[in-house]
Amino acid sequence: MASLQSSCWRSVLLLSVLLVAMDQMAMASLSDDIEVGWGQDHSFFYMDGPDDNQTLALCLDETHGSGFRSKEAYLYARFDIDIMLVPNNSAGTVTTLYLFPEDVPWEYHDEVDLEFLGNVTGEPYTLHTNIFVNGVGHRVEQFRLWFDPTADFHTYSIDWNPKRITILVDGVPIRVFKNHEKDGVPFPSWQKMKLEGTLWNADDWATQGGRVKTDWSAAPFFANYRNLRVSWCQPSPGVAWCGDEPPESTWFEQGLDAVALQNARDTHMIYGYCKDVNRKELPKECTLD
Repeated sequence: MASLQSSCWRSVLLLSVLLVAMDQMAMASLSDDIEVGWGQDHSFFYMDGPDDNQTLALCLDETHGSGFRSKEAYLYARFDIDIMLVPNNSAGTVTTLYLFPEDVPWEYHDEVDLEFLGNVTGEPYTLHTNIFVNGVGHRVEQFRLWFDPTADFHTYSIDWNPKRITILVDGVPIRVFKNHEKDGVPFPSWQKMKLEGTLWNADDWATQGGRVKTDWSAAPFFANYRNLRVSWCQPSPGVAWCGDEPPESTWFEQGLDAVALQNARDTHMIYGYCKDVNRKELPKECTLD
């Protein structure tokens, strides 16, 4: 058991020695904006790239994984962060990015999920997305990423405003969940949420429905995060804050590249809950979009 416990820790010690030798930090430090929420012994900050970007490495071995959260909670904002996923045989592992509230009972919580499902070497990653409102999810859409997300950092974004939630990859919109509250469809509109990220084992379902298990001989596994940007929601002129945006406003309907969205969905979406013929009843929003 001792060797299992030390697999991530050896990497932490190695990077710590390198960091002690550095006497200059990047202008904006990721550690100013986030904190490790769990698995402190399986995570570490380091400097990377030509601009000395402060990067967070989350580690997973057979003992446990790790995760972080933003220090601030937000009601309506855009979140952009660069991630480099677990390389090689990542089957069974899940790297995540999601919005989650604090101090809200589970049965009432809102949540916006991006989960990167590990793959067998040579196969593409699956991006699994879901949206919970008032504790109810089952709004799954899945996409195949059109690049190797382990070879370099790519930008993943959640843009949440009173009119819609948009998920983007490298600036390309792949999913939009519109606010149809006027039609009786719940929408996240009152819970402040933090941005969180985790690396954990889910080999009971993550890869090919759980048929492919995690190869612990390849551990430890690492996912890397850097360059967090959070932009507060900007209301239209004359409106005090985004929550006061009038229902008839079209301010947040501007700027979405509808052609790029449709192309991404036609080309890269492999599952959409609104197109699931096996569902007994489609959610109401499926008939409104």
